[in-house]
Amino acid sequence: QVQLVESGGGLVQAGESLTLSCAASGFTLDRYVIGWFRQAPGKEREGVSSISGPDGVTYFLDSVKGRFTISRDNAKNTVYLQMNSLKPEDTGVYYCAAGVAGSITLHLLRYEYDYWGLGTQVTVSS
Repeated sequence: QVQLVESGGGLVQAGESLTLSCAASGFTLDRYVIGWFRQAPGKEREGVSSISGPDGVTYFLDSVKGRFTISRDNAKNTVYLQMNSLKPEDTGVYYCAAGVAGSITLHLLRYEYDYWGLGTQVTVSS
């Protein structure tokens, strides 16, 4: 049974950092793409970053490039999203998602992913 559990969200001030974790179970990371998405109130869910299991290729939303990094720990079957220099517009519920590598072509498009976690709230105050 595939399961994704996010953690690490919280309330921070602008300019501060947070690290989100996505713990996966029921599959191994090396065969899947893991994506991070976020959804602010009243807005569409948007792709923030992804990392490919087989080759480690990463993608980032333009607005987070240079501030966010994504990494994985295969031994812990966990993917991390390090978020630095946070801005109020980064506020939202952050979700991780998984899709079979090779079946995903647009890595920041939510419809490409099959499995989702329940999300963790990130709030950045100004």
